[in-house]
Amino acid sequence: MKDQRKTEIRVGVTVVIGLIVFLWILGWAKNFSFVSNEREIKVEFNNVAGLEAGDNVTVNGVREGYVKNLTVNGNLVDVDLVINNNVRLNSDAIFSVAMLDLMGGKKIEIIPGESDTELDYNKVHKGTFAPDIPSVMSFAGNMQDEVAGTLKDIKITLTSLNKFLQDDNFNREVKNSVSNLSSATDQLNKILTENRSNIKELLANGNDLTKNTKELLAANKSGISSSIERLNFVLIKADTLLSKMNNVADQTVNKQNNLGKMLYSKDFYNNLDKTLKQLNELTGILIKALKDEGIKVDAHISIF
Repeated sequence: MKDQRKTEIRVGVTVVIGLIVFLWILGWAKNFSFVSNEREIKVEFNNVAGLEAGDNVTVNGVREGYVKNLTVNGNLVDVDLVINNNVRLNSDAIFSVAMLDLMGGKKIEIIPGESDTELDYNKVHKGTFAPDIPSVMSFAGNMQDEVAGTLKDIKITLTSLNKFLQDDNFNREVKNSVSNLSSATDQLNKILTENRSNIKELLANGNDLTKNTKELLAANKSGISSSIERLNFVLIKADTLLSKMNNVADQTVNKQNNLGKMLYSKDFYNNLDKTLKQLNELTGILIKALKDEGIKVDAHISIF
């Protein structure tokens, strides 16, 4: 009876120990803990590329938490992270989905940042997706048709260029052009050689002319300055005269002077027209009298 009792106790202790070990292993594997020394952070991603609940969360490559939950929210994915309380994250922390190993596992990599302000754990933070090998391979697969089309176009271009370069007329024209360029170069070199002394003399004369001009300007600097001042004075006077003439013209148009009153007065025009008509009639009478009987002039002239 005692041996049976001992056996039952041993079995019970073994089961309890085994259960404790099982729970410890399960908690370690699933990141479960009975002590509340963790905090949660919510991060949203455009793409998580195979990330699952329970995947590791590392801070500078050190495992400090796990992925608790993933929720699709429209075009975004909300990811709930659980990390240890002893990890300090700053306001400029960076969250990214990264590749865990070459087998394709995923993790959340956190770079704590260097800001003096601690991260607000109650806000939803923005995360990024770091392209991995599968993503690159998928992108390369999508680019396969475009690459094939591009290579085909390059092949067609090279074929056309090869045919163009092998054309006899093109080669002949290129050779003629090169020959003409060589001939023109030889002739130019010959001209420069034959006229080297003349060119040298021309350059020397130009140099002398520049030197003489400089000396002339230096010698007549005061006279030139005086002439410029006088010219400036004349321009000022001319500007003043033009201003006065403009003023007189404006006064004339606005009938503010006698000339304007005369030119723009209807009475003056009518009187002038009337006077001219009377003068015309008087001239006609005089001409007629001279032609008929002449003009009798009765005048008394006294000499003092």
